[in-house]
Amino acid sequence: MTADEGTVRVDSWIWSVRLTKTRSAAATACRGGHVRINGDRVKPAAAVRPGDEVRLFHAGRERIVVVSKLVRKRVGAAIAAECYVDNSPPPPPREEVALLGVRDRGAGRPTKRDRREMERLRGN
Repeated sequence: MTADEGTVRVDSWIWSVRLTKTRSAAATACRGGHVRINGDRVKPAAAVRPGDEVRLFHAGRERIVVVSKLVRKRVGAAIAAECYVDNSPPPPPREEVALLGVRDRGAGRPTKRDRREMERLRGN
């Protein structure tokens, strides 16, 4: 269901176009300052309009989308893809993510030496 005119709450829109799994996760991201509309941090009830740039930091990456259609209810993935233009940077390759401190299953609790080595690999 699309909204022809007006505005939609940003938390509802983020959830409707499948950028977050739940609406409460979208609202929590807004309250935590992880959502920006046109550069300004917003509350969950902030209005979003076509043409607005929405920046969402979620699940370890930043999503930058430009609103093209307003939707009030959650829609299928094909329709959701038509509701925004994705300008996000590409996600990091899976190989880089997997190299950071992977331990064998059942290896037990890491020793102090192991922990320090993992922190060194992570850059902490």
